[in-house]
Formats: sequence, structure tokens, C-alpha cells
Amino acid sequence: MAENVLEVKSLTKRIRQTAIVDDVSFEVKRGEIFGLLGPNGAGKTTIIRMIASLINRTDGRVLINGHDLDQDFEGAMSNLGAIVENPEFYKYMSGRKNLIHYARMAANPIPPERLDEVAELVKLDHAIEKKVKTYSLGMRQRLGVAQAILHKPALLILDEPTNGLDPQGIKEFRMYLRELADEGIGVLVSSHLLAEMQLMCDRFAVIEKGKLIHIENNQMQGEEEEFREIVFAVKDVLAAAKVVREAYPDAAILKQDVQMITIRTTKEQSAEIVRAFVQANVDVYEMSVVKKSLEDRFFEITKQEVGV
Repeated sequence: MAENVLEVKSLTKRIRQTAIVDDVSFEVKRGEIFGLLGPNGAGKTTIIRMIASLINRTDGRVLINGHDLDQDFEGAMSNLGAIVENPEFYKYMSGRKNLIHYARMAANPIPPERLDEVAELVKLDHAIEKKVKTYSLGMRQRLGVAQAILHKPALLILDEPTNGLDPQGIKEFRMYLRELADEGIGVLVSSHLLAEMQLMCDRFAVIEKGKLIHIENNQMQGEEEEFREIVFAVKDVLAAAKVVREAYPDAAILKQDVQMITIRTTKEQSAEIVRAFVQANVDVYEMSVVKKSLEDRFFEITKQEVGV
């Protein structure tokens, strides 16, 4: 079983002489939620449409669960589930009947019990017999996901999935996406809502003007960074700064004011610095780690790219 459920290699889309997507490469691992971040018009939806074969590629390769789109189109598509726009259903039919309708169009037979399984997985089992016209927007989004995973795909693609959802609906959507990933499905999701992507994704890629400019682990979901910014509240900032400069020249003093000193250092060295403060009779009132949001990182990355 392949570790990567999606491999995108040098994906390119040109319209006349303009590169809408320019040489983009990344992969999505099994059981991972991978985010495509970027402003509207950055090329995220074009990338997704090319992966899903909704539009032609100018260049590049796409492998879905090891199946090359050009060499084994049916094998690749059988491993893909996607919602590229708002899902549409027959509103006069129940959620179950809509799923039955889609199941009949699947390449391979889908057993009836699979419908109950996906309805429970997306938390719609209580409403699956109700007509879709009675569903909220969040419920229709979840029914769309249920339809997309009926055939047990290895990869689920979602383009701006939380558009129009209220805060409760967004939270619920985020929770069951995590459950899907825990089941082993790789999820590729695009959005411009950075706060939500920080809570949702394991890794993210920044797309700007059709180019992939950065890929990074989401520190809120993943491991802590080796270096971090730590704020120390101390009685004597000047004495604290002297201790750091003399004993720990590799620790960077980023900021200092009347009672606060901010230092960039490692977790292990921060404990040593506290002991050094105490030995030098520098009273330490508190210390805290500065947590950068995904929004902070996004603007750092994009500013670096444009040379701001």
C-alpha cells in the first residue's frame, strides 16, 4: 500500500502564454490532511481541477494512490473522491435515496450497508431518511462528503469546503474530516480561511500567482519547532540580557523592554537560561512561548517571497 495517496509532479497550466499554474509539485500522505493556502485567484482551484481531470494539464504528472492519470485513468479515478463546488442533490429525495442514486453510478458495486456506514461517519445517520430540502447547508456539505467517499477512495479533495458554513458547522466539518483521516483517507483541502486551516491541516502549501512557494508542517497539529521565541518576565532586564549574551551567545535576543525580554532559543536551552538567571540573582516572574498563528506564517512566507 503506497504511503502517498497523491503525487503531483511539475503540474503546469498555461493559457496562451500565461502560466496559470507553474511547475507545482507536492504529495499527500495516507491519513493526512494537506492544505492548499493562497488568496483568491492564486491557482488553487485550477490545481484541484487538473488533479480531478476536470480540465486538461499543459504539463506534469498526477499519481493517485500510485495510479498515473495518463497511464491508468480508471485506476486513478477509482481512488479519488472530490467536491470541487457546492454539492448538488435531488432536494425532493431523502439523503439515503440520493446516496443510492450515486451508488448505482459507481464503477464497482456498493453494498447497502456502506450507505449506513458513511452516513454514520459524517454524522448524518439521524437525518439520512429526511428529504434533502430540510437539510442545513452544513448537512448538505456532509452529505456531499458521504457521496464522495461511498466507493472508499484513498484520496478526498475538497475545494473551499467551509464556504457559507456558520461557526458550529465549520467546527463539526473539521471534526469529521479528522475522523476520515484517522480512517486512512488522505485529504487535500483548499481554502483562503487561514484560521480554520490551522485547526484542520497537518501540513500546508502556500500558492501564490500559480507558484508553490512553500510547504510546511502545521505546528499546531505536528511536532514543536526546534527553536521557539520565549518571553521572560524578569525584575532586571539589563542583567538578564547580560547573562544571555555572556553565557548563551547563540541565543538571539529579539526584543526587550522594561520587564520583558524575548529570546529565540531551544526548549532545552530555555531551561538552562532560567537556571542561569536564578544563579545571577535575576528574579524570573514568568515565561511563555510565543505561538505563531498560520496567518503569521503565511504573511512571513509571502513577504519573503516578494522581498518585502
